Amino acid sequence: MEREHLGSRLGFILLSAGCAIGIGNVWKFPYMVGQYGGGAFVLCYLFFLIILGMPVMTIEFALGRASQKSPVKLYQALEKPGHKWHLHGYIAMAGNYMLMMFYTTVAGWMLHYFVYMAGGTFEGIETDAVAGVFGSMLSNPTGMVGFMIIVVVLGFGVCSIGLQKGLEKVTKFMMLALLAIMVVLAINSSLLEGGTEGLAFYLKPDFSRMAEIGIGNVMQGAMTQAFFTLSLGIGAIAIFGSYIGKERALLGEAIHVGVLDTFVAIVSGLIIFPACFAYGVSPDSGPGLIFITLPNIFNHMSLGRFWGSLFFVFMFFAAFSTVLAVFENILSCCMDLFGWNRKKACAINLVLMIALSLPCALGFNVLSGIQPMGAGSTFLDLEDFIVSNLLLPIGSLIYVIFATSRYGWGWDNFVAEANQGKGLKVASWMRFYMTFILPLIILAIFLLGINFI
Repeated sequence: MEREHLGSRLGFILLSAGCAIGIGNVWKFPYMVGQYGGGAFVLCYLFFLIILGMPVMTIEFALGRASQKSPVKLYQALEKPGHKWHLHGYIAMAGNYMLMMFYTTVAGWMLHYFVYMAGGTFEGIETDAVAGVFGSMLSNPTGMVGFMIIVVVLGFGVCSIGLQKGLEKVTKFMMLALLAIMVVLAINSSLLEGGTEGLAFYLKPDFSRMAEIGIGNVMQGAMTQAFFTLSLGIGAIAIFGSYIGKERALLGEAIHVGVLDTFVAIVSGLIIFPACFAYGVSPDSGPGLIFITLPNIFNHMSLGRFWGSLFFVFMFFAAFSTVLAVFENILSCCMDLFGWNRKKACAINLVLMIALSLPCALGFNVLSGIQPMGAGSTFLDLEDFIVSNLLLPIGSLIYVIFATSRYGWGWDNFVAEANQGKGLKVASWMRFYMTFILPLIILAIFLLGINFI
């Protein structure tokens, strides 16, 4: 079966960015900025994004493009006979399923909140009642499962149409709409009375605040956020490398994707922090920032229902772009592994994905008695921990060692693939850093993530 390819370079960049851009940018990034003291955290984050994210993304693109296979089969095309690197391919495939087991539910929350906001649920209610809406959403199994199923059906529906006509076309529209909505929301927030204080908190590094929180804590937070925001380590990015030609060098393409990803994260803050300061809301209110703090802010804003609805459309697009990209990865793995056609792979995975997503959707209500990581924890916490703290860093470490070591694919092969075509290329001076320093940093992130150090 001949491998499908994307129709345009813009499609490739927006699809890869769509995979990287998700809840980590628009939900986690702003509340981490709030908790870690603002502008100084943003600077550290950008530094780590360049030294960590860009090299690993370039490697994933190169592995995908050289093998012309999905993550589950890419090692077989590139490893030396008798080697066992390909075992990681099955773990990467499992990682994509595990990520979607909770991501489909959280994407459903965004859709749910759009319906609430557009329907006027929050209008005229007090602060405590807004928090109550989030609680009652979580405790309602019918709503939680229903919106999760809508996300899964929509996702596989788009992917079943085909790579160019379905996934590429829809993602292009969603990503361009997402960027436009964000700019409009950011301008609106920045013009609010009192919003300039929020901009100063966000954009002006305050190193005394950084010292208060602890320089080590801020650096660790920035390092882990920069690493996890790009969805690296489970082949979710490698797949798009396998769908492109050899016209462009891959480091330059990785930087384009990284810039888009960072733009979305930074602009999310431009939407949230001026609004927080304009309405006297604490910017370090943690994960509740999106679902409790912001509806309260929209309640007080003129045309709040309109701006709130627009905000949750943008949130849904950000989450759904990741769902589409990872579903495509899962489908490609199944087509490579079992020889299924696209329609069959979609039909089987639709049923499987709904079943696999049920523990997360029901973990806040029917299954709330099961607390897998101790008192107060849910299936979402467990699944997120496995993906974010284990599979992503270990997978990235394996990809880096495989690409740079003579026991794997090897530095020369990696550079030859990465540097084909026009654009920014991997330089020879990067070899020592990518072979020896980068693996150590990723190992440190993994050990920090499991509280080993």
